Amino acid sequence: MKKRVTGIGGVFFKSKNPKLTKEWYSKHLGIESDKYGSKFLWNSTNTEAEQMGTTVWSPMESDTKYYAPSEREFMINYRVENLVALLAELKTEGVEQIGEMESFEYGKFAWIMDPDGTKIELWEPANESLFHEPPFVKSE
Repeated sequence: MKKRVTGIGGVFFKSKNPKLTKEWYSKHLGIESDKYGSKFLWNSTNTEAEQMGTTVWSPMESDTKYYAPSEREFMINYRVENLVALLAELKTEGVEQIGEMESFEYGKFAWIMDPDGTKIELWEPANESLFHEPPFVKSE
């Protein structure tokens, strides 16, 4: 297996006041957000057919449990190819998987831990034209 990560799917970080944080980034840096955060669109060069990709930017409540068991203030979502094969390979390499892989209409997700105790989200996108909301931000 050659290619593992194909890009960054999103950056998630804890905030004491996500609404204020979104307003600050909008006013000072022009990042417009909805209730989940913001999506940056780009043309994918990782596929034969030209298609749009997304990278999500999302401040979340400081008490979110979405990053658990990590105690870090952030989580990065990495886009990957063939998540099932990657998880099998990572297991042979001794990488800790958190929970089970989950599948949705917008793709497959799995979580692993890095050596610093940071939870990492792996995402194999489905057809990105299905996206109406950031796919990896679940309500708690």
